[in-house]
Amino acid sequence: MEQVDIFKALSNKTRLQILEWLKDPETSFPEQKANGYANGVCVGQIQVKAGLTQSTVSDYLSMLQRAGFVTSTRMGQWTYYKRNEEAFEHLSSLIKSAL
Repeated sequence: MEQVDIFKALSNKTRLQILEWLKDPETSFPEQKANGYANGVCVGQIQVKAGLTQSTVSDYLSMLQRAGFVTSTRMGQWTYYKRNEEAFEHLSSLIKSAL
């Protein structure tokens, strides 16, 4: 992934909020507690919290996934997302070494 693409993914307030919410899913998405968080957070829960259309949230999540910041797991008709902490370690290294 190009540096520019990584920073583009982070250049939107809602995408940053999604990453922040996924950092602590138990607190950010308590309504999903019954289903657990092992596979991540259902895209529908993210969409409700963001207050945006499903298609916009899906586009945002796809962009974050292409940049490596989230991973997805498909279970039946549902897709669950969680943070890829390795990507944040890589970003930190990138900033320290290149910028």
